[in-house]
Parts: sequence; structure tokens; C-alpha cells
Amino acid sequence: MAQSRLTEIDLAVAGYLDHLIVDRGLARLSVEAYASDMKGFMRFLLGCGVRKITDVSREHILGFLAALDRRGLSARSRARKVSCIKGLFRYLLETDQLKANPSEQVEAPALPKRIPHYLELEEVERLLSAANTGTPEGKRNHAMLELLYATGLRVSELVTLEFSRIDLEVGCVTVMGKGSRERVVPLGLPASRAVMTYIDESRPRIAGARRTEFLFITRRGLAMTRQAFWKIVKKTALRAGIAKEISPHTLRHSFATHLVQNDADLRVVQLMLGHSDISTTEIYTHVAQHRLKKIHAAYHPRG
Repeated sequence: MAQSRLTEIDLAVAGYLDHLIVDRGLARLSVEAYASDMKGFMRFLLGCGVRKITDVSREHILGFLAALDRRGLSARSRARKVSCIKGLFRYLLETDQLKANPSEQVEAPALPKRIPHYLELEEVERLLSAANTGTPEGKRNHAMLELLYATGLRVSELVTLEFSRIDLEVGCVTVMGKGSRERVVPLGLPASRAVMTYIDESRPRIAGARRTEFLFITRRGLAMTRQAFWKIVKKTALRAGIAKEISPHTLRHSFATHLVQNDADLRVVQLMLGHSDISTTEIYTHVAQHRLKKIHAAYHPRG
């Protein structure tokens, strides 16, 4: 779009997206998702004849959400767009580009609590035992699975973990999470042993003469990709005889669920997961309650 055709709204949104990258340190894919949501909102405003950001009203935002509802967009997708729009107007208010926030009284659609998929402890044990540790790559895969379950890292954090970020003597890993927020997560003994075995016996053979800062690498000396690790998880689950549909994120959910089931403090679980809001972590209390209800229904005489 030529500079002369840019509206005030275009410039405001461009400034907001720059803010997400520079000030908040959001990942490229996250910013692209925000940009996509903003594009739809901007098209709607243009169709309403609105070209100045100061002319956007609460009614415009509600009209946009109603249009999305008529198109059959899910409540979860609409809620994400509300969050994006609210973020835009908060930014404009904080940078003195607006005097009032038209999104302040806009409520996001109510969402049902989704119970995350997780593995039972016995299934986790089967998965971790099923890794083929007879090859250098197998020892690497086993170490990655052990570390993922022991720490609850996001798969993106696991595959980009740098060698210098893990301290096997102290038994912890330092993670750079979303929004460039750093956190320290302890390791258990099984994960520490698996990672040490990989570092001592397998990583030198995989790396060869190549030097790289990444902990988990391929034969090309590059960091493991998320897609490649997803395939490793699926293949190992198949070998373990686990029929559930699982992904690397399933182990993160399992990590958090098992902590909550064993009465871990929710604030501590929040810190280890790297959640910015405790409400995100609270879903795991619903998991624990859901499991208790199933046990009660199965074993109580009047269940």
C-alpha cells in the first residue's frame, strides 16, 4: 500500500504491531496472527466509512463481532479477536493517541472450560520407556522426552534450548519463554541422567566436528525442529502402545496435571509453566476435579 493511501487507522495498527515485536518481544508467528486479526477489523471499519482511529466506537467493535458471529466464527476465535482489539486500544491509550478506550466495555464471548489432554502416570512411564536408546539419536530422543515431562517446557522452548542453559550439577534449566520472560525450572534425577547420557555419549557423535550452541541437534548440526520432534513423539507413542492422540504439548499438560493432582501450589506451577496469568494455570485444577469425579463415579457405591 502506498504511503499516501495509508489511513490513520493503518498507522495506528502498524505502530501497535511494532510495539508487540520491539517492546513485548512476541514471536513472529504470534505477531502475524495479531496482524491477521487486525486486518479483518480494519476492513470492517473501512466498510463503515471509518478512517480515523478516534472515530472508532464501542458500537463499531460490537458490530464487527456480530458480523463474525453471523459468519459462524467460533466463540474462541471471536474471543481472540476481542483480546487483540483490546490490546490495540490499550496501547493507543498508553501512548496518548486516544483519550478514551472504546473497547473497555466490550466483553469477550464466554468460553467453556476445555480440559487439556494429558497422559496418566502409567502412560508417561510407558512412553519414556519406549524410546529406542540403542542409537545416538535414540538417546537424544529419550533425553528430550524425559526433559519435556520433567519441566513442562513448550516444544519451541525445548528445541531451541541452548547448551549453556542447562545446569546438571544444580539440576535446573533456565528458559527464555514468551515475551522474553526468563524462568528457572528444576529437573528430576531421571531427566538429569538421560540428558547427561546424551551429552556424554551421543551429542559428540551426532555433532561431529560441527559446533553449535543448541543442546538437541540433528546430524546436520542444526537445532531439532518442532515438526521433527512431533514425529518422534508420535512414533514413540505408537511403540509404547498408547492409542491416544498425543503431541509434545500433551507432555506439558501431563507435567502440570500431575503436579496439581499431587497438591502442588498453583502459583508455583504457574511459574514453572511460564504463564503470565494464573487463570491460564487454573485449568489444571479442573483436570484434577474431573479426574476425581470419574473415580467417584467408578468406585463409590452411590457414584
